Amino acid sequence: MNEPLRDTRTLVQQLRDRIAELIRDEGLGPGDKLPTEAQLTQRFKISRPALREALKLLEQDDVIYVEHGRGRFVSAMAAVQVERPITVFESVTELARHYGYTPVNKVLSIADEPADKTVAEKLQLAAGARVVRLERLRLEGDEPILYCIDYIPRSIIPVRLYDIDWSGSLLALLEEYKQRPRMSAATVSAVLLPDEVVERHDLRGFGPALLIREVCFNAAGTPVTYAIDYHRGSHFSFSFVRK
Repeated sequence: MNEPLRDTRTLVQQLRDRIAELIRDEGLGPGDKLPTEAQLTQRFKISRPALREALKLLEQDDVIYVEHGRGRFVSAMAAVQVERPITVFESVTELARHYGYTPVNKVLSIADEPADKTVAEKLQLAAGARVVRLERLRLEGDEPILYCIDYIPRSIIPVRLYDIDWSGSLLALLEEYKQRPRMSAATVSAVLLPDEVVERHDLRGFGPALLIREVCFNAAGTPVTYAIDYHRGSHFSFSFVRK
């Protein structure tokens, strides 16, 4: 049975998206003035501090800009419609669901091991520090669509590994330990699955993949996961805006 969809965005993120929808729904174009803070707080029944945080996110995304003394205005970027922008931070499960998939997570392996040089560097750990290595496959029906490896500092997970259901949401698990990721830095490349992965898990039909290597950070800016995700090229595509 598939787990129910749950809105895991923060209140500020939800508000940001609602203001962006307002811009689209009311046909506001580049240069048009946004409603005032008083009008927006009344419309969305939200506190002014939360509203300002949401507006700050829209400003950072170049959807709006501020002219001091005049107000906030819709930027040219708001006119650019990008479907599933690669700059959106979300869990792999959420991403797959946005593509219309209802993925099932299959745990291939779980281990407590010393971090190698690359993993230690990505997670800002001392050489040889213990990490959890989680290897999973996302399936749509019987078809593999994502092959994923996640590294988590062992210090974050204070319980026995086999007491945890690793087939669920990793972001939700990290939230239980007050370490939910809030942002990430990532690189993308087009690759094939490593030969040993193909042979070990019988993934010969997987084909070309979009490999995303991603370090996720908590609200304090501390790395909490290093993810290596192979998105099956025949099932995923990403968009971006150049500016």
